[in-house]
Amino acid sequence: MAIRRSFTSLSTIFILLIICGLAYGRLVTDHPSTRSDLISDGVHDDFRGLSLLRLNPFYASDSCDQTYGFMPCTTTTLGNLFLIIVYGFLMYTGATYLSSGSELLLEILGPGLVGGLLLPILGALPDAMLILVSGLSGSTETAQSQVSVGMGLLAGSTVMLLTVIWGTCVVVGKCDLEESIAIDEKCTKGFSLTGSGVSTDIWTSYAARIMAISVIPFVVVQLPQAFLSTSGRHLVVLISMILSLLLLVSYCLYQVFQPRIQSRRLAYVKHKHVISGLLKHLRMRSMGKLIKEDGSPNKEILQKLFKTIDADSDGNISKAELKALVVGIRFEEINLDEDDAVEKLMKAFDTSRDGQIDLDEFTQGIKKWFEEATQSGVTLEPDFGTITHLTNLHEETKKEYSLLVDHRDEAVESIENPRWTTFKAVLLLLLGTVIAAAFADPLVDAVDNFSSATSIPSFFISFIALPLATNSSEAVSAIIFASRKKKRSASLTFSELYGAVTMNNLLCLAVFLALVYVRGLTWDFSSEVLVILIVCIVMGAFASFRRTFPLWTSSIAFLLYPFSLALVYVLDYVFGWS
Repeated sequence: MAIRRSFTSLSTIFILLIICGLAYGRLVTDHPSTRSDLISDGVHDDFRGLSLLRLNPFYASDSCDQTYGFMPCTTTTLGNLFLIIVYGFLMYTGATYLSSGSELLLEILGPGLVGGLLLPILGALPDAMLILVSGLSGSTETAQSQVSVGMGLLAGSTVMLLTVIWGTCVVVGKCDLEESIAIDEKCTKGFSLTGSGVSTDIWTSYAARIMAISVIPFVVVQLPQAFLSTSGRHLVVLISMILSLLLLVSYCLYQVFQPRIQSRRLAYVKHKHVISGLLKHLRMRSMGKLIKEDGSPNKEILQKLFKTIDADSDGNISKAELKALVVGIRFEEINLDEDDAVEKLMKAFDTSRDGQIDLDEFTQGIKKWFEEATQSGVTLEPDFGTITHLTNLHEETKKEYSLLVDHRDEAVESIENPRWTTFKAVLLLLLGTVIAAAFADPLVDAVDNFSSATSIPSFFISFIALPLATNSSEAVSAIIFASRKKKRSASLTFSELYGAVTMNNLLCLAVFLALVYVRGLTWDFSSEVLVILIVCIVMGAFASFRRTFPLWTSSIAFLLYPFSLALVYVLDYVFGWS
């Protein structure tokens, strides 16, 4: 049904495009005039009292160049505004198809190459297409004029995602904050600026840090302007392009292997939590410290503790006795696989590999655990090994686990017809790619013509309008997902936003730099680059070192959007940077 509705919308748009065209007309008037726009009928020289043709002053008479030789075009303000809306809707449709096809492929093939490599590239494809065509055709002078459309889109997409969309996601996803943590699906404090907000996991913070790092090519390409140097600018553009591509490849590889990295780190943190829980439990059952102040094992206490675990008093702890110990501790908060935990504990303690743990192995194992705790940053303070200390250590590992864990609270539906789903995904991807490629150039021309008709710089038009076309589906999806008011949903939402900005800063910038280098264009976008740097660094630093965002943080994001527009205007048209 969704595809059928989309095709219906496309058909309507195509019909509108077909019937649209250039029309030139002249007004017939009976009023005498000496205006220069009067046209003689070729018979009478006396204009008085005759019906005369007069050019309509409300419509332009200049001709325009049709994209591909047949696409409709106009030189009027309203006409170009209409074309921007039409072509923008088509680009939005193409972006929607690409997004839907990518999600279907992700369901079939899962993360890894699809989630880490294909999805980010397809998500940035409409923006990359628009940037590419903005300076690909025409003379060098024309390309230099139109390339500001590409820069406007690049800056506008980044700023919109990190300001308007980011702030909106905080507002719609807010939950009550208790001890600086958002409580899932609990929203009783309304629009409290400090009492409500969203929380994310640590992987979202990593995504924000990667986003902040991705601005390095912008800094490099801006170095000649920063040092007021006119030599070597073309070479610096090439270096920045290569750096962007290298960072892009590194980011894609990280995305591909991130699930494995996350699983391994999660397993390590879970292991630490089990160790701290066991140490806490054993310390509570003993009558003294397990480890002396000098770091050596307290053999007397450990021997008594060993006997309490050795239920059959045979001098060894079996798997069954070890499992009874683990079950008694109850690790419900980390969804522990008890059999797997017993196997790992047995492997850690049973150095003789005889399937049992004797007293010496038990003593050395406890000592090793405390050494691991010390290596984790815990110093041998006076309270080291006490119940209070071990309780705090256990709570810290529990909190660390909660920051890493991916709560799979949503059922994954099985795919009934993989072949049809695959065909549908490929069809959507092809259709989205064709639409994005076909209508990117007409949209850029319409923006350029609208800029000429209104005398508004094309940068500001593309900064505001084009991101609405290329990022709308992504923005709506993020807002809807954030409205579920869960930590997992918020984490995924903000991770997607940071990932989209990272792809803008790497893939789209690489395309833009390649265009500048190949066409021999002038890099003169100091104010635009400064805006991107400010927004990315501010929001990147903000999200890198905190995982809870009260509602008041959304106001900072919202204010950055008009600040960015005002900054570009002041720098370009007051201080003359460009």
